[in-house]
Amino acid sequence: MRHNSTNAEAILWRQLSGSALGVAFRRQVPVDRYIVDLLAPVVKLVVEVDGCIHSVRRTRDARRDRTLARLGYRVVRIEAELVRRNLREPVALVVAALREN
Repeated sequence: MRHNSTNAEAILWRQLSGSALGVAFRRQVPVDRYIVDLLAPVVKLVVEVDGCIHSVRRTRDARRDRTLARLGYRVVRIEAELVRRNLREPVALVVAALREN
């Protein structure tokens, strides 16, 4: 388990923490054999903040997403650069995912 969040994860976490969107999120949560960045356990929504390393890990990330989906989780992937550049957009993506529930 990672002890330090990336800068982008920390920025997004500040927007989602404390049930700011009407549902409680936790960060760096073990789910099966993975550690997910942010999790709203009540609605089984995983939010992954992807940095540049993920551009070369697409196959691995897709496998991870399929495993999480089989366990009943929905996964929203958000580019770290988007979090740093325009925070409103990632928050809107999370809100939209919550409304799909």
